[in-house]
Amino acid sequence: MSVDNVYELAGGILLLAGSFLVLIAAVAVVRFPDLFARLHAAAKPQVLGLALLMGGVALIVRDPRIGWTLILVVAFQLLTAPISAHMAGRGGYRTGKVDRSALVVDELADDIEAAELRDETGPTGA
Repeated sequence: MSVDNVYELAGGILLLAGSFLVLIAAVAVVRFPDLFARLHAAAKPQVLGLALLMGGVALIVRDPRIGWTLILVVAFQLLTAPISAHMAGRGGYRTGKVDRSALVVDELADDIEAAELRDETGPTGA
């Protein structure tokens, strides 16, 4: 077995593992009951699945220019997925799509109340 065959086999395994994680994330987004659980399922396994897919493609193609592009794709996904999930969760909370009674800790409610009080009293607090 040559080195090329080993790279292609490892790349194929990474492609299958990444595809499986992306499939699991898609099923979880459909099946999970509330917004926060769906956001968790959309962000965590999807990012790891994409990283595995890009690693598999890099092992199969073995071109440095494509490898750097794949690294950039994974880096941007790692940067943007948590931010977009956070903003979607915040938007869902503010529009009432979240069952607040199911939350164990609700720090955002305190922040919203403090902001509303600050807006009512004015910028100087008088």
